[in-house]
Amino acid sequence: MSSEAAADPEPPPPLLEIEDLHVSVEGVPILKGVDLTVESGRVHALMGPNGSGKSTLANVLLGSPAYVVDSGAIRFKGEDVTSWSTDVRGKAGMFLAFQEPESIAGVPVIQFLRQALSARRGMDMSVLEVRLMMMEWMEKLGMDPAFGERHLNDGFSGGEKKRNEILQMAILEPELAVLDETDSGLDVDALRTVARGVHTVRETRPELGVLVITHYQRMLDELAADRVHLLVDGVIVAEGGPELAEQLEAEGYDAWRT
Repeated sequence: MSSEAAADPEPPPPLLEIEDLHVSVEGVPILKGVDLTVESGRVHALMGPNGSGKSTLANVLLGSPAYVVDSGAIRFKGEDVTSWSTDVRGKAGMFLAFQEPESIAGVPVIQFLRQALSARRGMDMSVLEVRLMMMEWMEKLGMDPAFGERHLNDGFSGGEKKRNEILQMAILEPELAVLDETDSGLDVDALRTVARGVHTVRETRPELGVLVITHYQRMLDELAADRVHLLVDGVIVAEGGPELAEQLEAEGYDAWRT
């Protein structure tokens, strides 16, 4: 057998790879060379003080036109997606749960999900198909079946908005989920409900890679993060296991500021 035939096959690329990413808004640098990798089937946490660039990174990952990528690359499953539009990234399997989900009066949740799922699968989904999927997932997530008929986030409480994001994540079946401060504004009970929802989705789809952007140790306690990344002033300054989040909870961010 030749040495080439005997060689081990190359491992697959990381699910998400961010390389030396520089991003600005109206000419002001926000991200200043971010390097970060997210693996399939693992929960990664991105932490950092206010103004460090966490939400900027989340929005750039999903292709928001408000941010300018000055240099660097975003690769999803080994493919450079830096210039891809938001809808193309969504169809490819990238999902962002927003810190403040948008309300759309007049558009029922089921109608929104039908359109999004049809785009994700590249085929027109019937109302019945989507309704059956919704009913199944709402039961798993402990949600009221009437939820699907309500208008998207219109009049929703903070917890309802976040649970709706988890419902979308479950039905759209992304390969990467970016949760941008999903714990923001939630009390302990609502946070646990959202975290249980994420666990339920991951039990069904264990290959799902998750990037959780948060200020708080309590969210990471609920989700059991595998890897923690610390972003300060637009740069990843430290990485580690759950113990890094515990250190930040105990000591704060001052030791990491320049």
